[in-house]
Amino acid sequence: MVDLRKEYPRPQFVRESWVCLNGEWDFEIDNAENGESLKFFEREALNGKITVPYCPESKLSGVGHTDFMNCVWYRKAIEIPAEWAGKRVILHFGAVDYKAKLYVNGKYVGSHRGGYTSFSFDITEKLTESGNYITLCAIDHLREHNQPSGKQSFLFHSHGCYYTRTTGIWQTVWMEAVDAKHVKNVKIYPDITTPAAQLRIATPEQALGCTVKAIASYKGKVVGSAETVVHSRESGMQIDLSEKHLWEVGEPELYDLMLIMTDAAGNVTDTVTSYFGLREVGLTKKGMTINGKYVFGRWVLDQGFYPDGIYTAPSDEALKNDIIYSMQLGFNGARLHEKVFEPRFLYWADQLGYLVWGEQANWGLDITELSSIEHFLPEWMEAMERDFNHPALIGWCPFNETWDRNGRKQNDMVLKIVYDVTKATDPTRPVIDTSGNYHVATDIFDVHDYEQDPEKFAACYDKVSEGIVNDQINRKTPNRQKYDTTLPLFMSEYGGIKWDVAQASSGWGYGKSVVTEEEFIARYRGLTDALLDNEYMMGFCYTQLYDVEQEVNGLMTYERKFKFDPKIFYEINTRKAAIED
Repeated sequence: MVDLRKEYPRPQFVRESWVCLNGEWDFEIDNAENGESLKFFEREALNGKITVPYCPESKLSGVGHTDFMNCVWYRKAIEIPAEWAGKRVILHFGAVDYKAKLYVNGKYVGSHRGGYTSFSFDITEKLTESGNYITLCAIDHLREHNQPSGKQSFLFHSHGCYYTRTTGIWQTVWMEAVDAKHVKNVKIYPDITTPAAQLRIATPEQALGCTVKAIASYKGKVVGSAETVVHSRESGMQIDLSEKHLWEVGEPELYDLMLIMTDAAGNVTDTVTSYFGLREVGLTKKGMTINGKYVFGRWVLDQGFYPDGIYTAPSDEALKNDIIYSMQLGFNGARLHEKVFEPRFLYWADQLGYLVWGEQANWGLDITELSSIEHFLPEWMEAMERDFNHPALIGWCPFNETWDRNGRKQNDMVLKIVYDVTKATDPTRPVIDTSGNYHVATDIFDVHDYEQDPEKFAACYDKVSEGIVNDQINRKTPNRQKYDTTLPLFMSEYGGIKWDVAQASSGWGYGKSVVTEEEFIARYRGLTDALLDNEYMMGFCYTQLYDVEQEVNGLMTYERKFKFDPKIFYEINTRKAAIED
């Protein structure tokens, strides 16, 4: 039986009054893009069925169509609970790839561009007493290179490190009821010294004059509260905490937070529950600190793909398990690679004390022209806004390996502008402008190096103190970037050792393949030891946690089965690093 992913999709901003719309929807592929002129949004049915929230390319969707789809349509009859009378009805989409257009009862409501971020519409004015239905059109022009698409293949087949595409809805669709006077959003700034939590609360114009009370608790005990009167669309307050419990790596202490809005007459108009962690990220030349203590980053590359759901995990448990498996292998976090992961993955990272980097799926977007900012920055800002409060998220990396396209170099101003906006939006976390290459403005100098010989690999980084970082990219293009010795150094991709348990000749990995399990483990140990022993290295990120389709360089299979005894890698990964002395 297919898991319809009925768990609450937004765990950091919870309301009780909600309805999940996952399940069977009408569905139709419209490659000719005639649906609007033919008024698909007025039809009583479409010609097929699909299981939401799974993309039509996936097995779990019941469609399994893996060819290119320029345009797809969805239709769903909805029922509005009687107790929602007098409330505003908000329709939420976790993510739709790429451009979504929403109709309610045949009437256009609005659109959203961006395949990885959440969006919503107030559909109240378009609803009728009965017979309501919603129609969604999703347009996905992957091959035009004007949209971030991550690791989705531009060829018919998957190849190399490009995999099966995702089109249309791929995260939960849901409705909630709110009063016109409600809390729109809260940004939480933890202060580990006082200790306290500073809140910035966004509200609509209708909430002017209302009071918002915030109550923090720890394991059921109230440890602080504050309140403020809403005088503008953003209000601030500080909750001083009577108890200090720090969120640490592997020891994730969390506080619960409740926001209660009341109107001038004292009537409760909104109640939201959330949580936060007392956690501070620092950065020095030596490396990263969490709450003032140096932490060596033992990260692993996580692509966020699943054999049966593609971009969508087949269950909430699967999201949690990917973190547990990683920790069993001795990793303390992950680069969430070329994809904005869903909020529930970040929730589990918060709950388990797992350090993650937030990325965007920049591959597929041509950034040789400054105009690409239009297709990148709005969605990236949405991602940062949505995920800001997660204590597990310890850094941002908007771009990955910004290679030249058709002989044209990246426009450096694209990276500089995005870096500046990221820092202005979130001054609390470090930012890597582009992982691997080519750096323009960055807080950390990171490199990717898939050298398979441990001795040669180590030798490339024995002159860091002299400002020499002899990574693969600089060997090929020595004038494109230069190591700034004031920055910490991070090996953000290495390894990628091929080991195909099926022994298929078509499997792909980096460099010369190993022949035996013993050779694999010896190479892994040698490469990793070189990084742990380098006093200038702040962390590593191994490629990768699990195989994805034809790419067979994971420590697990695509089905999440360990290829080797995980205790072996736990012992290798967790030994003391040079920066921890």
